[in-house]
Amino acid sequence: MSSVLAPAAEERSHEILASIRQAFAEKGFDGASMQDLARAAGMSVGNFYRYFPSKAAIVVAMCGYDLAEIQGEFSEIQTSDKPMACLRDRILNHFSEESMKDGQLWAEITAAAIRKPEIGEAARQMEESIVSMLSAIFAHVTKRNIEDARKRYEGQCQMLVMLVKAMATRTAQCGPASPALAAQVVALIDRILLDVSSDRAEG
Repeated sequence: MSSVLAPAAEERSHEILASIRQAFAEKGFDGASMQDLARAAGMSVGNFYRYFPSKAAIVVAMCGYDLAEIQGEFSEIQTSDKPMACLRDRILNHFSEESMKDGQLWAEITAAAIRKPEIGEAARQMEESIVSMLSAIFAHVTKRNIEDARKRYEGQCQMLVMLVKAMATRTAQCGPASPALAAQVVALIDRILLDVSSDRAEG
């Protein structure tokens, strides 16, 4: 999908993505035909192809759409009086029942990424962008420069991303996490955030 769409066309493409997410998640990448998705969007197949020429193009656009929403969240975190507390709240919010509804969708995208290089690249770029945004917050909190923070906290950033993805995928496959598992995940997140917060640069 081109990044230079006219505003009206871009808004329409976002509306289409929102309307087909459930059908895509329920039927899966291979099971959902373009006809199924066009029907979910209330469009003719021919018109649907004008926006999305392939299922891979749909997934790439979904990654971009979700990343734009995440960037908005991180902008708010960056300007918060308590960025780490705000970050923790946003991470835990992704474990809410409403947020976990996308778990099946992301499970399908993860599976498709193994088989489709363009989807794998879109997913990789999305994760890389989130790691960069987390690094920027950690740099701000610890008074380090971006490059230093990225090198120092890359593992912590990747772990946080992995936890959110793993919880979403597990919920889609096995149902909501038990209280015991949820407590372990929250404890690990708290430990990561505390370790970073305590690692302020000297001077």
